[in-house]
Amino acid sequence: MGLSHALNGDLEKGMEYAEELERVSTFYPYSGLTPDKFVGLTKIYVAIEEYEKALGTIRRAESEAGFFALTNVVTGAASSGEDIFTFIELPRKFMLNKCLFQVGKLQEAKKGFDAMLNNPKTLNNGDIHWMILYDRGRIAERENDLDMAITLYKHSVEIIEKQRETINTEAAKIGFVGDKQSVYRHLVAVLVEKGEYAEAFSYAKRGKARALVDLLASKREFRRGETASRITAMLEDLEEAEMSAVVQDDKVSPDQLSLNRGVIVKIKNRISNADPETAALVTVSTPTLDEILKQLPEDETLVEYFGSGDTFFAFIVNHDKVRGVKLEVKGLRQKIEVFRKHLMDTDSYQFKADAQSLYEKLIQPIEGMIGSKNLTIVPHGPLHYLPFNALYKKDGFLIDRYSIRVLPSASVMTFLKDRREDHAGNLLAFGNPDLGDPAYDLPGAQNEALAITKDQPKSRLLLRKQAIETAIKRFGDQFRYIHFATHGTFDAEKPLSSGLLLTGDSENDGTLIVGELYDLRLPADLVTLSACETALGKVANGDDVVGFTRGFLYAGTSSIVSSLWKVDDRATSILMQQFYKSLKETDKRSALRTAQLKVKDTYNAHPYFWAAFQITGSVQ
Repeated sequence: MGLSHALNGDLEKGMEYAEELERVSTFYPYSGLTPDKFVGLTKIYVAIEEYEKALGTIRRAESEAGFFALTNVVTGAASSGEDIFTFIELPRKFMLNKCLFQVGKLQEAKKGFDAMLNNPKTLNNGDIHWMILYDRGRIAERENDLDMAITLYKHSVEIIEKQRETINTEAAKIGFVGDKQSVYRHLVAVLVEKGEYAEAFSYAKRGKARALVDLLASKREFRRGETASRITAMLEDLEEAEMSAVVQDDKVSPDQLSLNRGVIVKIKNRISNADPETAALVTVSTPTLDEILKQLPEDETLVEYFGSGDTFFAFIVNHDKVRGVKLEVKGLRQKIEVFRKHLMDTDSYQFKADAQSLYEKLIQPIEGMIGSKNLTIVPHGPLHYLPFNALYKKDGFLIDRYSIRVLPSASVMTFLKDRREDHAGNLLAFGNPDLGDPAYDLPGAQNEALAITKDQPKSRLLLRKQAIETAIKRFGDQFRYIHFATHGTFDAEKPLSSGLLLTGDSENDGTLIVGELYDLRLPADLVTLSACETALGKVANGDDVVGFTRGFLYAGTSSIVSSLWKVDDRATSILMQQFYKSLKETDKRSALRTAQLKVKDTYNAHPYFWAAFQITGSVQ
């Protein structure tokens, strides 16, 4: 109970159970259970990060006579020497050295970690092996042995990327769930410090890919056109092989473990060959720098952010090189929250101080490296919530100087679809669906949908009760443009459950959730989400965002226009009408910029009215 509460973040409750466990008597005739009691206490103390107490408790456990023999018999591991070390002794040793490291006894921890790494049996427990390498790398980094740190971090990443699921089979044994993203962050930081910018950029992309794999680990049905049944079958094979490996890890020989992992690798390779996009969602697979550079137009600069807390890195990619810059932004998440709050107050220009401060921290240090007016920004963590267009310095907003698009990851550039010219229909618009409650009515959205379809030939307009979810699933793949003028919901804890609110019928409930997009084929040239907070996704842990944009890109859509907050009805109607008008004359990114500038210059200059919308994906 103490461990379960602690691992779920309730540290106070975890401590309560630890104190209760301390009071449990193991005097005769229960003295044989004393080691188990101390090991249990150690796990709880590790989970609530009371490392001094954990260290003292594990040493009490070690002092108990017959500790190893009794523990092995209790767990049934005595029959195999391999199992004793790999699944009993190794977790105990890791707890001990983890505690030594956390309390600052670096030399003792270093000696202990090295002893574990020098034992070939450690290779059999990947869940702990990568954490040993990571902590040993952190010691090397503190000793300023950066080459050793890089080697250890890379080895840790290699082991992490052999795993797909977030299932941590060792958490109950060591009271600790390792943060895989922290390995990537440390590795990127050291590589940037050494000036190895291209390699640092590569690992930043891999870290984001790992995060996406973890977030989508429970998603099984990725249907893709003609290859659908084959892909589904391979994913089922992969799930079975992975679960089999998890179940068997503490029961089979090292040779059998190696064979199991070989089967998993072969299945992943088959998926990659059959459908690279699906492979990108279920394995850590990222394009090379050369592949990204080929996708980057010569008049474009890519800026990709990576980091967490107060430390971020900006990678500036031009057509011929990559540079990296370390950015220290104290309280970045709080600064963005305050900025967004001030943006909602349309009677005040208090937002300008926030916008200028964020500009000075995020853009000014790299502006001299931006060699074009066209800018592709790849946010990370809380930066996904930031309207870059509205960042400000004395001579104006960022939108006044740059034409900006946003991508969830630089890696998606290789999957962006080229413009299609063979759609049967031109524009499919959903406007003001009837949600059964007048409070949800959007008359401005209805007028918006009417206005944009009026000037578009071969359009289909679905209003109120006709704006059903079934329509997008039944013939959404036939239209060049798809426009949603409706409400959207955002669920940060369950990003695949965020949804667009449409009208329900006998076939569908009316909520098109993000998770369903991974099962659809929507090869539209553009999807516009004129709804609330549709650009958002889960970024609570600094992970790659999983929201509507990611889902539509995977479904085959070339570009998505979406919003970062609940938008003004009237301003949005003006913006969208100008956007579709401009689309007839220019590319999508320029059309959106033109529309935003029109609202800014003729309707209201306050960013609340124009800065919410951003374009993701292809700009052509």
